[in-house]
Amino acid sequence: MDQIMNKVGSYWLGQKANKQLDSFGDDINSLSNSIQGGTKWLVNKIKGKMQKPLPELLKEFGLPIGIFPRDATNYEFNEQTKKLTVFIPSICEVGYKDSSVLRFTTTVTGFFEKGRLADVEGIKTKVMIWMKVTSISADSSKIHFNAGVKKSRSRDAYEVLRDGVEIDKF
Repeated sequence: MDQIMNKVGSYWLGQKANKQLDSFGDDINSLSNSIQGGTKWLVNKIKGKMQKPLPELLKEFGLPIGIFPRDATNYEFNEQTKKLTVFIPSICEVGYKDSSVLRFTTTVTGFFEKGRLADVEGIKTKVMIWMKVTSISADSSKIHFNAGVKKSRSRDAYEVLRDGVEIDKF
């Protein structure tokens, strides 16, 4: 009986240790992304090129300021190609006041056009099942998510910055 308990206990501890090591690896990757984004911000500051806050950049292109989670503060923006890369500390979901939910990976990319973020990678929305968002556009009263089908929602729900809730997988 002791041998069986020993084997069960060591198996259980081994599984627990593997989960902890996997979690530790994910934490290191997340920290690495945060440090990478922070380092680029610091280099730009030293060079005298200060980035505007992400909500301000979104507003400049006619999009609501609350599309991304509140902690998505590090980003890269190429003014020539209009490519936006947003760094998010961990995979998360954001719930909005209209009961909609967006899911984000740690790196989201897309290309700005006036009132639109095209070729989006790294965001999902729920349309009966989780579907990848390919573009986000907005007009004065609505925001439109293209995820295989066009899902229109009230723009007001996305005008407020919201916290992301960490999740295990995208």
